[in-house]
Amino acid sequence: MTRIEPLDNLAAGTMILVGSDSCVRVSEELAAEFRSGDALAVVPETGEVLHIPARERALAHEAVSRARQAFQEMASVSNDSIRRFYDDFATALESERVWQGIAEVNAVDVADARSRGRSTTRLVADQELRCAMIEGLRGWIEAPTRRGRVVETVPHDGFRVELVGGALGVVAFVFEGRPNVLADACGVLGSGNTVVFRIGSDALRTAREIVKTALEPAIVSSGLPAGAVTLLESAAHCAGWALFSDERLGLAVARGSGGAVRTLGSLATRAGVAVSLHGTGGAWMVAAQSADLEAFHRAVVDSLDRKVCNTLNTCCIVARRQADLVPSFLGALEEAGRNRGQAFKLHVVEGSEGAVPASMFSEPILVHRAQGEVEETRAELLPTARLGVEWEWEETPEVSLVIVDSVDEAVALFNRHSPLFAGSLISDDEAEQQHFYETLDAPFIGDGYTRWVDGQFALGRPELGLSNWQNGRLLGRGAILSGDSVFTLRTRYRTESG
Repeated sequence: MTRIEPLDNLAAGTMILVGSDSCVRVSEELAAEFRSGDALAVVPETGEVLHIPARERALAHEAVSRARQAFQEMASVSNDSIRRFYDDFATALESERVWQGIAEVNAVDVADARSRGRSTTRLVADQELRCAMIEGLRGWIEAPTRRGRVVETVPHDGFRVELVGGALGVVAFVFEGRPNVLADACGVLGSGNTVVFRIGSDALRTAREIVKTALEPAIVSSGLPAGAVTLLESAAHCAGWALFSDERLGLAVARGSGGAVRTLGSLATRAGVAVSLHGTGGAWMVAAQSADLEAFHRAVVDSLDRKVCNTLNTCCIVARRQADLVPSFLGALEEAGRNRGQAFKLHVVEGSEGAVPASMFSEPILVHRAQGEVEETRAELLPTARLGVEWEWEETPEVSLVIVDSVDEAVALFNRHSPLFAGSLISDDEAEQQHFYETLDAPFIGDGYTRWVDGQFALGRPELGLSNWQNGRLLGRGAILSGDSVFTLRTRYRTESG
């Protein structure tokens, strides 16, 4: 029988199996950094070897252990206590004293992120974010729970079998610079689950302040177990790797940049943990031959109010209407930029450059990037192969444009190049709208502006993330992950009396 020994040291050049038929060699740098108690994880899709130090392994293991213990205790916690937690958490955020402290700490996070050239579009804890957090928490107070609810009964002779909603377990979250997710993700408590967070270094100070002054006091006052919500106290990416490698998790949820999310998803999948990944976004809009000019203009402007995952990223215009739709599109981009005190940036797919004024490719503009103001040309050519790029702009609206022969061609480009996320068709033809819905391979489809793709706005429930279909369609749930959609079903046999 083979004996499994712990890895105490690592030699440079050691071969590590990747998948079933490939290997990578340990680098000199990795071998020098490795210590006894550390761990390695391999990402089969990229061949990347991840180094997880013992400290981060221990932090993640302890956090999940606390959450597992709290999960057992949650079985005895009443729904009223969970509702009180939401109420007390929201009340704390309404306190001017508490929020002032959070805002001061957040200002430090924002200043530090800006000094490092990091994006701060979702990091700022302003009054809008505060109100959204409070609204979300209040919404969970009245939200029905699936815990203990009989969703189906199958009668038999002398007995019945019931399908009953139940808690899933420990839910792990890895987020980047989004302090509001501390409130949003607490929605999973409503079904009896517990939570472990790992948040990016940009927002870690803010998260700690929210936990200390609002979340933890609400845990205590409501009588929830101490480990019901745990913040992983590490800014290191490897802490997230360790967390998602823990097979005791019920669900692993990741939001952030596409590459980082894919890596986390791979680790969780290898550990046998279900994943919900929310990484790459960027919505597409198609203007058909029957598109109403004013409706198209307004849809573009309203889809570019700020940069989030459902912001308009790629626009396809049918060639037979380019004479009037392209000027309308450019006017809408100019208006969207003006609304933010900015210019606009356009990427024109090669072969479509004749649709826009040639002067745009040499016209200098200032583009607001994470590192500051940068002089660029207003328009640039884009290879068709890069149609799937999501433009992560800060203040200057940035989109791609491609001229197509038909709506079907636009659908084919979407299905081939996009992250399979959100699409909108501007058309007055109902049959064309139905065909678009049937053929576009995406979970979110509309007929106007793209920014409607939001759990709070569309469903009235705080979202934990919006999934695309880039890694396969979802089984048994919608693409909007919210707290009340994190549950399982238990099967119960009941003898009929009499």
